Amino acid sequence: MGSFSTFRSLVKLKIMEKDAAIIKKKEGFEGQQAIVIPRKIISQSCSNDSILSGVHITDIGYYPKAKFHYRERLHGIDQHIIIYCIEGKGWVEIGKSRQAIHPGDFIVIPAEKAHSYGADDDDPWTIYWVHFKGHLVKHIVDLMLNQLKNYKGYIHYNDARTKLYDEIYLNLERGYSLDNLYYVNMCFWHFLTSFIFDEKFNYPGKKKSADQVDLSIDFMQKNLHTILTLEDIARSVNLSASHYSAIFRKKTGFAPIEYFNHLKIQKACQFLQFTDLRVKEIASELGIEDQYYFSRMFSKLMAISPNDYRAKREVARKRKPAE
Repeated sequence: MGSFSTFRSLVKLKIMEKDAAIIKKKEGFEGQQAIVIPRKIISQSCSNDSILSGVHITDIGYYPKAKFHYRERLHGIDQHIIIYCIEGKGWVEIGKSRQAIHPGDFIVIPAEKAHSYGADDDDPWTIYWVHFKGHLVKHIVDLMLNQLKNYKGYIHYNDARTKLYDEIYLNLERGYSLDNLYYVNMCFWHFLTSFIFDEKFNYPGKKKSADQVDLSIDFMQKNLHTILTLEDIARSVNLSASHYSAIFRKKTGFAPIEYFNHLKIQKACQFLQFTDLRVKEIASELGIEDQYYFSRMFSKLMAISPNDYRAKREVARKRKPAE
């Protein structure tokens, strides 16, 4: 009898806790933001548009210090979700995988996956969240999941990322015109890629990179005026040529010398467009003595000769706007 009474008390306590949570959720969180785009807009403007149908937001929000925040979806939903925590703590469970969430963590929840999540009772999380869908989204989410373990990743805080969110949210508040939807969803591409390529997103603010491939690219850029061997570049980051070549190709998809030549041709394009240097002089500036070798290399990569490239840019620059 005593055990039944205890069980009944526990059940009652759980119900009271659940009711309290529901009340809190109804009251919301001070400073919260949330926009649910009307499903009619999604079906009429996003799903059938050649640009928007690839990736588009369906819901977006920001919950600061979201005490009692909790969601459970036993069968998942037809949208993918990204949750980014900037303060406090929480947890996310996807299938049988449960992850603790701390500041800097983000979680990707694929569509149709059973999941639940909630804020920590004592130190509730502050989160940005977005629901999104589209025929390209699965490929993007797969790319993200290939880089993550158990759906969770970590990124360095960057004010530019939160400003991107603000840009999206504030424009959505102004309505659902087609140009507005184009703008916010193109911004959302950038927002998403900031999670996939955090290192690149933060690169402009870095004074020094610890990544050996990035350091070697810096070395290449500083030495565009000369000829480097694979051994020279590998030595600049204290690696053997074979090991360096393997990690460089894995990260960039190119051999180091091929990548170095790409940077040279990029610089050559700038010389052709912004200076009056002759082709022979440009080749010399890039450490290439044989201008014909340089021209062949340029033509192979750019599918146009250096002189034709310059002439084409010159015509475009001098062309007057239509009356």
